[in-house]
Amino acid sequence: MRYAVVLLMLLVSSAAFGADRPNVVLIITDDQGYGDIAAHGNPVIETPNLDQLHEESVRFTNFHVDPTCSPTRGALMTGKYSHRARVWHTILGGNHLRDSEQTVADVFKAGGYRTAMFGKWHLGGNYPYRPMDRGFEEWLGQGDGGTGTTADYFTNDRVNDMFWHNGVWERREGWAPDVFYGAAIDYVEQSDPDEPFFVYLSTYVPHSPYPLPAIDWVDKYRDREGVSMAAAYFFASIERIDHNIGLLRQTLEEKGIADDTILIFMTDNGGTAGVNVFNDGMRGKKGSPYDGGHRVPFFIHWPSGELQHGEDVADLTAHLDVLPTLIDLCELPAPEGVDFDGRSFKQQLFEPDALLPPRTLMVELQRTYEPRKWSQAAAMTNQWRLVNGGELYDMTSDPGQATNVAGQHPDVVETLQAEFDAYWEHVTPGDRDRPRPIIGTEFDEETYLHSSDWYLDGTPWNHAHVTSGPAKAGSWVVRIAQDGVYRIELRRWPQEADGPIQGVPVLDKEVDAWQYDRPVEGLIYGGNFKALPIESARLQVAEYDETKRVAEDATNVVFDVPLEAGEHEITGTFIMREGGGDPVGTYYAYVRRVDTSNAAE
Repeated sequence: MRYAVVLLMLLVSSAAFGADRPNVVLIITDDQGYGDIAAHGNPVIETPNLDQLHEESVRFTNFHVDPTCSPTRGALMTGKYSHRARVWHTILGGNHLRDSEQTVADVFKAGGYRTAMFGKWHLGGNYPYRPMDRGFEEWLGQGDGGTGTTADYFTNDRVNDMFWHNGVWERREGWAPDVFYGAAIDYVEQSDPDEPFFVYLSTYVPHSPYPLPAIDWVDKYRDREGVSMAAAYFFASIERIDHNIGLLRQTLEEKGIADDTILIFMTDNGGTAGVNVFNDGMRGKKGSPYDGGHRVPFFIHWPSGELQHGEDVADLTAHLDVLPTLIDLCELPAPEGVDFDGRSFKQQLFEPDALLPPRTLMVELQRTYEPRKWSQAAAMTNQWRLVNGGELYDMTSDPGQATNVAGQHPDVVETLQAEFDAYWEHVTPGDRDRPRPIIGTEFDEETYLHSSDWYLDGTPWNHAHVTSGPAKAGSWVVRIAQDGVYRIELRRWPQEADGPIQGVPVLDKEVDAWQYDRPVEGLIYGGNFKALPIESARLQVAEYDETKRVAEDATNVVFDVPLEAGEHEITGTFIMREGGGDPVGTYYAYVRRVDTSNAAE
């Protein structure tokens, strides 16, 4: 259904919208908190370009996102609560944005804009969940969840890495954030003035781990009082992003389009490594239901739009308001039939003191195997925060959320609990539906399956975890596009590692990155390479159930399986030699259609 609606929208000629609409660049960083900017009062970090953007923007001081990465991105892309869009985690398949949802890129593309994304997606890595399937015409990224995750290229360390470019791995030189900003700058430089663009620029940093191409970047921070080694690398990463933002703004100026470009800066959740240095008086950090977990910076700058630059908006706003606002500002046709949870704050860009109609916003941390109501959650109004269903804080007198006043205001607690009840009924239907990549289409010749997407408590989500051979076994649900024979290749190690199933890979890797003053000689998360005494591999899918012995030097076991179109569950298992322990799941699998004889041509 989604594809039919988007196609209908695209049939509208872009000429009908005119050529004088603004470009849009939306920048989001990963794990940078509200306090990790000098302009917000941080006494240590140096962010001259962000400080300048802060000075020249409308600043939202009560702007909220989700407490973790993927959910924030899901809400930002759709204008809906992340839980409602089925994004409830960063792993377990809970990071896949429902393929029926229309994204901000779909909306801009349908409105005659060119669309591009550079950096972290974290909303699904296989067709039809990739950025290139969700409205982005140009896409450069790495592993869906980040460097070192099982979705990423095995040896990536953020320096001289492999990158996904429109669905194909390419090697690019340089530190990953520099690569992303460089690609965005090239895109802007090559843009046609008569074709407005929407650019989504989303770095994987300053999220840990903190590999840098040169350790002298951290010299100014590592010896400062109260700054840990992790915080020194964290601040150095932010300063380098700040440098790149300066280069991007310079490019917009040189291109002559800075005045006609809406430039937005925000982050995806509360702070991490820097919160002990400065957290603007907030309680909590990333993952917390208190404001320190989800209140983040939001700057918007548009010179020719005549916004009230240099002013603050204190009204309660959120990430799910961004898409409705951009539709309003850019005069885009709203997607038909979409019921946004967010609303436009366009009025406040011109009248910063204006208060929009009162509402209650919800944030929650649904990183649980089963849905848990009021688990690490908050109901928010301008005055109140009801945390975890029973803690009430008056933000007008207690912004640090130190004193629970629930006993003094039972009526407020009851009202907010009732509103959360309604929210819960609104967002939870189908929330744990598993992602279903589509296999056997021209859009993706080979589907890469990995353990991070197992719907399994404690699933191994990064390559370093997998190296130790954890005793976990999960499965994948897929959609077979057409009848045929499908080759399913089970592996202990991903293809690029080229390791034997019964042994460990040998990494012949140039040392080009450092973290905590040490060279990254293997995987950025470490890794304890463990050989498993694997005797055989078993594949179960539909009615097919076959076990094959593993040859001594085999890197994979291949099964050719006739499958009918429709949904199927794929389970791969490595069985140990006698006395070798319990079976484990095949952490990696590759699936492709190899025979079309059963398909209708």
